[in-house]
Amino acid sequence: MPEPDEPGHGRLPAAFTQLGSRVLLPVVPAEGTALAWAVDTGRLAPGRYGLLEPLGPRLGPTAIGTADVVVVPALAVARDGTRLGRGGGYYDRALRYVRPDTALVAVVFDDELVDTLPTEPHDRTVSAVVTPSGGWQALPTGS
Repeated sequence: MPEPDEPGHGRLPAAFTQLGSRVLLPVVPAEGTALAWAVDTGRLAPGRYGLLEPLGPRLGPTAIGTADVVVVPALAVARDGTRLGRGGGYYDRALRYVRPDTALVAVVFDDELVDTLPTEPHDRTVSAVVTPSGGWQALPTGS
């Protein structure tokens, strides 16, 4: 669920729902570090860290493995697909359940698409970014 200062805030889940997709949104656990998932029913409530979370049926951490497309948060994305997250590692851990053929997409502002970023062995690259001025941009990915 995009934060108020992130692109796509308030519109992104609804756009996927209108396309007929089943939308899963993250649920930050009260304890531990593995994201759970819930079906987006359009109803949200503040959860851990004050983040809005869906009130739909709760699914476990592996539910993300059923997704065909995963929209991941990013502070920046390099043109080679390297993603800079927020530092908590929640999505890095969640992405281990994602199938290799799943599209990983980051929605970022134009200035957050950069030439290079540092990478670590556990990082999964994104296959595309969406920016306000460039729209959908496929990226070369190595993982």
